[in-house]
Amino acid sequence: MPTFSGYDVLKVLVNTGNFAHVRTTGDHAQLRYEHPTNDDDVRTVTVPLHDEISTGTLRNIGEQAGMQDFDRFKRWIDANR
Repeated sequence: MPTFSGYDVLKVLVNTGNFAHVRTTGDHAQLRYEHPTNDDDVRTVTVPLHDEISTGTLRNIGEQAGMQDFDRFKRWIDANR
């Protein structure tokens, strides 16, 4: 199973154009997603900028980002980093 750094995840989420980098505090970046047509769908995603993100943390990031399938999310991150 591939491992991902926080920078990998941050880059992929921001490069989709769906997430905006709001701020970085310490070693954690905060991203924001606003659905284009549903004002109630606003998400904040926190990404630790570590060299390697644990599986549990990656799963939490995916859940914050609205993922439906964790394995698909990992493949998507891997293919786009």
